[in-house]
Amino acid sequence: MKYSQTIGCILVLLLAGACYLPWSFIPERNILVTGMQAPGTMYGKPGLMHMVLGVVLLLFFIIPRVWVKRANVFIGAINLAWSIRNFMLLSTCYMGECPEKKIGLYVELLLCIGILIMTFLPELKKIEKK
Repeated sequence: MKYSQTIGCILVLLLAGACYLPWSFIPERNILVTGMQAPGTMYGKPGLMHMVLGVVLLLFFIIPRVWVKRANVFIGAINLAWSIRNFMLLSTCYMGECPEKKIGLYVELLLCIGILIMTFLPELKKIEKK
């Protein structure tokens, strides 16, 4: 695919923006959880891992080497696994408190799926041997 690396870079940047969207709301304690802050919970900053992996993904999308593209698939899979972990952690009920899922949680998951798909479609130029 001709534009897979460009689309992958754009999706990584959109994922960084999605980390600041609301991910869930816990109405019993009036807590709004985003990817970069979860006050009053033990979730920490779940979007910080997306930021770290996003920097690596962005660099690996830009570098035109075969081993980098192979490693990018692995990093993209870790990013998707972290996204699924966040989705399950932030949307399940805990001791009778059921959070409301917000749009950021879905956007984050869909962007990670898109990033992984773009890692499977690298554009590498073939070198002809003489």
